[in-house]
Amino acid sequence: MTSVSTRRVDEVPDKELLARHAKGDPHAFAELVHRHRDRMWAVALRTIGDPEEAADALQDACLSAFRAAARFRGDAAVTTWLHRIVVNACLDRIRRKSVRPATPMGDDATFDAVAPKMPDPTDAHGVSLDVTTALQRLPYEQRAALVLVDMMGYSVDDAARIMEVPPGTIKSRCARGRARLAPLLVHHRNRRDRKNVGGVEGGGMPK
Repeated sequence: MTSVSTRRVDEVPDKELLARHAKGDPHAFAELVHRHRDRMWAVALRTIGDPEEAADALQDACLSAFRAAARFRGDAAVTTWLHRIVVNACLDRIRRKSVRPATPMGDDATFDAVAPKMPDPTDAHGVSLDVTTALQRLPYEQRAALVLVDMMGYSVDDAARIMEVPPGTIKSRCARGRARLAPLLVHHRNRRDRKNVGGVEGGGMPK
């Protein structure tokens, strides 16, 4: 069988990569993870909030996906399947231990091996840390729904497939999560509004 490594990555669909891995191709799974690692990492980081825990959850998810490839039924996109495994891995770690609030971390070997060498795609400058901290105050189900829909850009239907709940449940969780987040982040909205006020009255320089 021709190795995936001899072909261009964009010539091999996700489902074919997964099928080749299940049949023993030694390169297929690495290509699949390389293709989707950044978004898997973003889901884990925003859902858990702690970089070390997120790295561990992502590592757990990759191992689970590696072992479960033969059971992939093909009734959903591979990305949906992968992100469902990531979300479940995060939930497992949250259940097993109390996750610390997000804190800066040093050069950890495991983190460096798993995390992508690029900025978090959902980062929004200084606001990002406050949003991450605020998210940790939400119930897990609301937090995960908001991460998928508001931060990762999934449709309600796709998020429902990932979390294996009805779309209406995702809508409800997002609405409740946004309502609980609003008072926690109101200071950012007020600061933005002040910056948008022009003229002398708003503290700007006269023209």
